[in-house]
Amino acid sequence: MKDLYHFFNAISPIQQRTWEILEPIFSITTLKKGEYFIEEGRVAKKFGFLTSGVIRAFYRSEDGQEYNKHFFTENNMIGGFSSLISQLPSQINQQALTDCNMLVGNYKSLIDKLDDHQDLERLLRKISEQYFVDKEKREVEIVLLDASKRYAIFQDEYPNLEQIIPQYHIASYLGITATQLSRIRSKNRKA
Repeated sequence: MKDLYHFFNAISPIQQRTWEILEPIFSITTLKKGEYFIEEGRVAKKFGFLTSGVIRAFYRSEDGQEYNKHFFTENNMIGGFSSLISQLPSQINQQALTDCNMLVGNYKSLIDKLDDHQDLERLLRKISEQYFVDKEKREVEIVLLDASKRYAIFQDEYPNLEQIIPQYHIASYLGITATQLSRIRSKNRKA
């Protein structure tokens, strides 16, 4: 719980009394490799804070093709935020790529506390703002940058992930084929 407390305070300080009412809504949970935190077609009710492991967020087309949207690593918030907010079925999946440990909370329990805790409301606003900035940055990268530049950004943002997850997941995240990723990696080794 200490990591979550520090994570929150680094974004926007919360009062001790706010933390005391917030802490009980979280419970320690594990996901085994391959298990889902969120599945498409279901309305999200919970969110989490990943304390260890790797989770991928991905979409699945009607023909079964998967498109990786994001990777979550240690000390990151996870959840189907659009579904949590809209209370509509999620269009995204979040699946453990490794065994994961996390703190999981009920979203409604969190929202019910906002009226009485402005510091909590400010924290959630700042988390939402950062999520929006990150999403826009990612969209710009996909549209305006070539695959080599996207791969370089991936390496900076996820420095050790290549040693942990399969290359085809990275290729999907970059919007390229595994063969194209192999060529980029080979070219980089020669440079």
